[in-house]
Amino acid sequence: MAHAIEHKSGHADTHAGMHARSRQRLGIVMVLTAVYMLAEAAGGWWTSSLALLADAGHMLTDVAALALALLALRFAAKPATPEKTFGYYRLEILAALTNGVSLVIVALLIFREAWARFYFPPEVRGFEMALIAAGGLVVNLVCAWLLHGGHNHDLNMRGAWLHLIGDALGSVGAIIAAILLSVYGWAWADPVCSVFVAMLIVWSSWKLIREATNVLLEGTPAHINLAAVETAILDTEGVEDVHDLHVWTITSGREALSAHVVHTEGAAQPKLLKELRIKLRERFGVDHLTIQMETAEFGDETFHFCHAATACFRSARESEANG
Repeated sequence: MAHAIEHKSGHADTHAGMHARSRQRLGIVMVLTAVYMLAEAAGGWWTSSLALLADAGHMLTDVAALALALLALRFAAKPATPEKTFGYYRLEILAALTNGVSLVIVALLIFREAWARFYFPPEVRGFEMALIAAGGLVVNLVCAWLLHGGHNHDLNMRGAWLHLIGDALGSVGAIIAAILLSVYGWAWADPVCSVFVAMLIVWSSWKLIREATNVLLEGTPAHINLAAVETAILDTEGVEDVHDLHVWTITSGREALSAHVVHTEGAAQPKLLKELRIKLRERFGVDHLTIQMETAEFGDETFHFCHAATACFRSARESEANG
């Protein structure tokens, strides 16, 4: 007999509220970024600064990323259907992955531009370049602050936040380059700062790509120890064994678990299920559970296969732990 323990409506309401706040903040940030993108592009043309034009191009990718994030959040808010029983939550992860990949592409373009600029440095108006870049930095910091509250629990928001941080670093690099150009005449300052910024962008985007890919592959969430989950289940009174245990992420901040639990004869299934639900929610934050209760006499061949596979998995894990 299979029992599905669904997350409580309070959690769903909280998740929906978070999405509503995210959409509102993303909309404000997108408008601010788009407006200053045009201003920075005009400033780059006026000062003949390739650095500002490149930063405006970076801001264009920010606008595109924010628009994609808004679209994903809108679809994620749509209710589940018989065809898509988990709704459109995975669009959020796809948008985060796209943002991460686009960050890498932007970094590669910066590397290429820095290489060319190192040998053929343009003549720019350093003071005006610094002022315009400083304005861009202020806008980026304000926008990053608006998104800061949601970037820790939402991959999609984190992707947009990383775009803004990368753009803010680009503005810092442009300011430093402008000062060094104006004061010391160091033409190489601009490409060196650009390379540093590009390296930071690659480093930050790699983690985003890795996490989004792990979600799409239904890997175990990084913050959950599967062995600890298994131990917690086995330590529950009335549980003899557990097999076919899986923990994965549906979308940011929402994990799911499925398992086959072998219980002792005479164990009260409703009481055992309630205890497992409370323990797994409190210790690991998992409240979307699907648990199939079984007895040792359960004769399904699938059970024996999964049981053997689980035993092999435990043996391999113990061997690895023992060196």
